[in-house]
Amino acid sequence: MSELIQEFNDYRSKMNEVILGQKNLTLNRFFNLDMHAYADGAIDAKTKEMLGLVASMVLRCDDCIKYHLGKCHEQGVSTEQVYEVFAIANLVGGSICIPHTRRAAEYWEALLAQ
Repeated sequence: MSELIQEFNDYRSKMNEVILGQKNLTLNRFFNLDMHAYADGAIDAKTKEMLGLVASMVLRCDDCIKYHLGKCHEQGVSTEQVYEVFAIANLVGGSICIPHTRRAAEYWEALLAQ
């Protein structure tokens, strides 16, 4: 696994354990809700992950972008689909999304290379 991906996944896992380990009811419920929101329903999980990726790019959250790119990769989203997501995010979010698109493209390339 690429160092970029490993570092992100390790840090995310470690800090999620710290946060969830505090057993704060509101935070634990939020994490649970977030996890279950992306399950198959009226909209399939693959589409939901692409929606999450667009929202993350427009909100300019690099951690969220990496997370959703990883999930998109797991769901079998193609490179062509990812770049359409990037295009929609830039259209909605404007040029401020371009730096995030660069980092997203780098992370996607790392996912493909593993």
